[in-house]
Amino acid sequence: MNHFPAWKNLLLVVAIVIAAVYALPNLYGEDPSVQISPLRGAVINNSVLADVKKELQTADISTLKDELVKDQILLRFSNTEDQLKASDIIKTSLGNDYIVALNLAPATPKWLRDLNASPMYLGLDLRGGVHFLLEVDMQAAEKQAVDRTATEIRQLLRENKLRYLSVVTDKSDIRIKFRTEAIYDKAEETLSDEFKTWDIDPEAGGSSTLTLIAKMSTSELTDIRQYALQQNIITLKNRVNELGVAEPIIQRQGDKRIVVELPGVQDTARAKEILGATATLEYRMVDTKHSVSSALAGRVPLGSKLYKNREGGHVLLKKQIIVTGSEIVDASSGIENETGSAMVSVSLDGPGGKKMSKTTRDNIGQPMAVVFIENRTETKIVNGKTIREKTIVEEVINVATIRGHFSNRFQTTGLDNGAEARDLALLLRAGALAAPIDIVEERTVGPSLGQDNIDKGFNSVLIGFVLVLVFMAIFYKTFGLIADVALALNLVFIIAVLSLLQATLTLPGIAGIVLTVGMAVDANVLIFERIKEELKNGNSPQASIHAGYEKAFSTIADANITTLIAALILFGFGTGPIKGFAITLSIGILTSMFTAIIGTRALVNLAYGSRDIDTLKI
Repeated sequence: MNHFPAWKNLLLVVAIVIAAVYALPNLYGEDPSVQISPLRGAVINNSVLADVKKELQTADISTLKDELVKDQILLRFSNTEDQLKASDIIKTSLGNDYIVALNLAPATPKWLRDLNASPMYLGLDLRGGVHFLLEVDMQAAEKQAVDRTATEIRQLLRENKLRYLSVVTDKSDIRIKFRTEAIYDKAEETLSDEFKTWDIDPEAGGSSTLTLIAKMSTSELTDIRQYALQQNIITLKNRVNELGVAEPIIQRQGDKRIVVELPGVQDTARAKEILGATATLEYRMVDTKHSVSSALAGRVPLGSKLYKNREGGHVLLKKQIIVTGSEIVDASSGIENETGSAMVSVSLDGPGGKKMSKTTRDNIGQPMAVVFIENRTETKIVNGKTIREKTIVEEVINVATIRGHFSNRFQTTGLDNGAEARDLALLLRAGALAAPIDIVEERTVGPSLGQDNIDKGFNSVLIGFVLVLVFMAIFYKTFGLIADVALALNLVFIIAVLSLLQATLTLPGIAGIVLTVGMAVDANVLIFERIKEELKNGNSPQASIHAGYEKAFSTIADANITTLIAALILFGFGTGPIKGFAITLSIGILTSMFTAIIGTRALVNLAYGSRDIDTLKI
């Protein structure tokens, strides 16, 4: 009556072993570390690692371990003092071709890493780190859209041979003035057909002014703002990857702000540098009819502009922009089939594809350049006052010859190596912000405060756990001890699942675990009380055990499912801390049902299933 088949016992043992293995990495802690990543065509290899180690040995700084994995070097240190000293030395030694970031690396043994066993991530409130509140400049996003549309209007009018006097932008409006009424009427019809999301109306005063006003529709304005916010979030996520941050939190707040939390980041200056820099991309044709030397001498031709390239040289480009980074849908690096050289495949949206199609059809064999424009904000203290200065850095990151006619999809070749291709693909895909951003709030949570939160959270779990153990052991005797074993297994399962999912544990998440510890024994209380009722009714101990588990199951399922529904709703509609609480609560409900029903039943079967008993200690 109270026996599990062998396969069910084996399944339970396997589940416990797997849970123990994947929960184990959380016991090993973290090492202060320095992470080195390449930039702009730089390479990471054993030679670079040897040079870095030599510099550290000269400074009498020893490392716990050196790792070269996936184009990155990770140096582990025994304390933060050596970590900070090593970071300064490495930055001076390697220069600007590498990213040198401070981090905390898990000290998980290799045999566990080989099993893909990693510790769960800790949130900002537990691990320490930095919190930024960024604000997107929506006015700049709208201006970019207006300027882009003004350029498209000029091109459309020229293509249809409709002569205009001027196309001028005025905040969110575009004023188009014509010579004759016939051209004015034709242009109004043409523009209304092409720009359906814009309102094309005569200027106040009627057609006598021969001026059309293009106004952005409310729906178009909303779409531009939404796009700017979402594109900036995607871009920031890719930038944060340069810091090597585990499980960063990047999410929108309101209609124009973005929250960025970087757990474990100690180098706040580097984080601000990466997040605070805003960038856009532009494709322009190279001016091959005029010489760079004449432009350097001050004779820059009309309609052209002189740019610097990454190597320190100069390139003369035409002012007319073909497409910008905001029109790029996707980009990926690869190898060109014919030559075997590195290349980048780029995909444009519909309007961008049309402009690129016309440009390439008319300029086969001519060079085209990619311009990277970065807006940097620096905070300086002048006469005791904090001043934010904005500087614009423009450089040509790539020049390639147009080999054929293309539109939405094309390849950029002429790159030095695969690393440069990957860097360019990253810039094209997510390096461009749809609008500038400003850091309006910054908070730092120190590692000591995070450790204090961890200690308090651990103590709360431990106290709650011990009190429940004592209560169950006193009130239900042997069966209470069996429930205690299941409760301990439940904690192991929760930690294992969090680690397997690489979920982030926050302080509210610990609250969810504490609540789970109290709720986990509810199922056992129902089962044990049912067993006691069966015994009072005169049933045998074996029949009472069987009836207790069978008849209490539906009640247990109902109670846990309703709580799980509430937790899922919290996860779906909540943000930040609420999600952390909901995650651990949901996992705890599922694991507690498994351990309280299957786990305790297996232990009860083991203790009483093969015995002829007269009484139960319950």
